[in-house]
Amino acid sequence: MAARREKNPSAERKGKNTQNGTQTSQVQWGRAWEVDWFSLASILFLLIFAPLIVYYFIMSCDQYQCSLTDPLFDLLTGNKHLSDIWSRTPTLTYRAAGIYTLWVTFQVFLYVFIPDFCHKFLPGYVGGVQEGAVTPAGAVNKYEINGLQAWIITHVLWFANAYYFHWFSPTIIFDNWIPLLWCANILGYAVSTFAMIKGHFFPTNAKDCKFTGNFFYDYMMGIEFNPRIGKWFDFKLFFNGRPGIVAWTLINLSYAAKQQELYGQVTNSMILVNVLQGIYVLDFFWNEAWYLKTIDICHDHFGWYLGWGDCVWLPYLYTLQGLYLVYHPVQLCTANAVGILMLGLIGYYIFRMTNHQKDLFRRTNGNCKIWGKKPEYIECSYMSVDGTKFYSKLLTSGFWGWARHFNYTGDLMGSLAYCLACGFQHLLPYFYIVYMTILLTHRCIRDEHRCFSKYGKDWKCYTAAVPYRLLPGVF
Repeated sequence: MAARREKNPSAERKGKNTQNGTQTSQVQWGRAWEVDWFSLASILFLLIFAPLIVYYFIMSCDQYQCSLTDPLFDLLTGNKHLSDIWSRTPTLTYRAAGIYTLWVTFQVFLYVFIPDFCHKFLPGYVGGVQEGAVTPAGAVNKYEINGLQAWIITHVLWFANAYYFHWFSPTIIFDNWIPLLWCANILGYAVSTFAMIKGHFFPTNAKDCKFTGNFFYDYMMGIEFNPRIGKWFDFKLFFNGRPGIVAWTLINLSYAAKQQELYGQVTNSMILVNVLQGIYVLDFFWNEAWYLKTIDICHDHFGWYLGWGDCVWLPYLYTLQGLYLVYHPVQLCTANAVGILMLGLIGYYIFRMTNHQKDLFRRTNGNCKIWGKKPEYIECSYMSVDGTKFYSKLLTSGFWGWARHFNYTGDLMGSLAYCLACGFQHLLPYFYIVYMTILLTHRCIRDEHRCFSKYGKDWKCYTAAVPYRLLPGVF
């Protein structure tokens, strides 16, 4: 959304400000200042069980052919003990450590030292130096947008190796999948711990830090809003976009290569998963500048939730469909394959067009047409911690008139398509749609709570104009 600023000399820099009929403390949006018991319980649950969930899913495929119930049955009946399962789990290896270190180092190099050149010859692509949204403290950070370039360079080298150089096998990721899991965990915990220490002792912008006084909440949800090293290395953008999402399509390609090696062919279901998830990944990098205005960048602080989540949760659980298809190859009939492809493409169309409408409205400050008409919107205002008043517009036309988060609806349709490509023999591939439904529903609620804190009574006007969150007439 477009925003203009106006200094409010009477607003206090500290203490409590009142805006739009809503009293807010210190900073009006972003993560919480105080921790309630439910939030703390949720944080502790995730810190304890999220790493175990990832291990359980990957172990189930490695030792139980992707069955989620057989390990529990063995443990409950006494056929096996936890020590038996753990002893069969591949350990960290020097080879995996070398692969992972080289991978992360290469992505850091592409991110920091290679300025974007794609925007110079790709019509419509926005890359290079771009401004982010206004932070709660009133700062506007600049970013070097070069994710598409990094993705292209990485994949060109991958295919050059596969078809010409033969430095390593295309199945290298699958072959080292569990040892690489330990490397990803080490990086995830290391960067999360460093971010917490940095937030306490040498933050990039002290005014954008939040301390609850609760160690577990601050570690999980983060203290710094935009931790950086130097001018350009932004933790949030790097770990959200690289190395996990760049790796997503490489991981799927490695799964396809393994399927070819084991069975002599790549099934149409594996091709569907590679194509549909590849479209999603490419969309992310093509619209990386737009991503600077999303909830991840605009609201979330950088802690374990993003640091560990982007290093471990994303690459390991978002790619379960491809992993499953290595163990259980599925050849779909033509009608089913076409139906799943159409579901995925329609979901992507809704996701992309919904976001495009919002982006167009924001870039033109409302001077555009949505579905051939002048857009309707709600005028709103908010203040940063230094008393600067900003004005914005909330779009109520097009898909944004149907539901307040209709882009998530398209995202869920695409997520379902990935899962359906795997057939119905096992539950494991369907974890993704269950997880995404919970995640995006929670995100709706979390985002709206922040928006109410930010916009006050203007947000109430907006929700009255657009009463549904995801499904018009339902929710």
